[in-house]
Amino acid sequence: MPDKAKWCNCCLVNWMKCFHCDNCGMMVFFENEHCVKCGESLGFYPDTLEMKTLQKVTPAGSWRNCANKDKYQVCNWMVAGNDSSSFCLACSLNEIIPDLTVAGNRERWYKLELAKRRCLYTFLQLGLSFLAGEGNGRPALHFRFLGDAPGSQPVLTGHEKGIITINIAEADEDERERRRLKLHEPYRTLVGHIRHESGHYYWDRLIANSPHLPKFRELFGDERIDYNESLQRYYQQGPAADWDGRTVTAYASLHPWEDWAETWAHYLHIVDTCETAAGFGLTVATDGSTASTTDFDKLLSAWLPLACAVNFINRGMGLPDLYPFIITDAVAQKLRFIHELVQTESKLK
Repeated sequence: MPDKAKWCNCCLVNWMKCFHCDNCGMMVFFENEHCVKCGESLGFYPDTLEMKTLQKVTPAGSWRNCANKDKYQVCNWMVAGNDSSSFCLACSLNEIIPDLTVAGNRERWYKLELAKRRCLYTFLQLGLSFLAGEGNGRPALHFRFLGDAPGSQPVLTGHEKGIITINIAEADEDERERRRLKLHEPYRTLVGHIRHESGHYYWDRLIANSPHLPKFRELFGDERIDYNESLQRYYQQGPAADWDGRTVTAYASLHPWEDWAETWAHYLHIVDTCETAAGFGLTVATDGSTASTTDFDKLLSAWLPLACAVNFINRGMGLPDLYPFIITDAVAQKLRFIHELVQTESKLK
């Protein structure tokens, strides 16, 4: 986990997602493996959440490339020199990777890894546990990236007992767009999938059999209602008639578990986007609010005008809204609950 001393209590984080090459000062992206200006190799260091060139790391040999970079060029996270694993923190969570003998699967895997690492960055930034031995013996987070096999049932994206499964077809933009239109969804991305499924993971880790359960039921409903019956009803009859007043998406009205997972994903959307905006010095709030790890009202006050502004920018380019959702008072109360829970559970508190 990042060094607690490097974190700021008044703003979202001290390490904004606006990275620079430590050799020449050029701005670089979270996904970069090389600086486009000086050509130096770059890596992401999960202990400090920084992008750095290996030549600047001291002492020499204290970090090395992940095996998935050296062999497959799908990772830019670094491995501590004293770690017995050949894989970085992110890649060590993989249980199953795509069959790389299939044409196009390495490229699909690369896209999945980009989305996964962005989500893990946010978990690290928020101090959320996802490893074994953390959090009262709850299971560690793991990933399976699977493709449909001829003659077999299609792979379903989902979560079960700490394992997030993603159908690798979602990495193909045309297929993902086809599914989005078929399901009448305003938003469907790889990052969105992982954020949603991580919500189910963190429900098991943070809510189940905890003192937070009564408050969860008050806000989201009783999760003991039959899930399969709720699922059938949703796909046969559609979402609840009043969904847009009480849930952030239509799908969230299916069951309290899905309401939680959808709201959790949107909380991560908000935190990540506000952090990125702050990293570039973008401020839209008219009251001077800045995103805060400790004040939900400031976080929401920073997010709402920012979301409105970027939607208008997208429309100016003839693109769909970046954030095509409405945060009602009911949704805001659920987001507040998640925010306060994250603050309580954070290992960085």
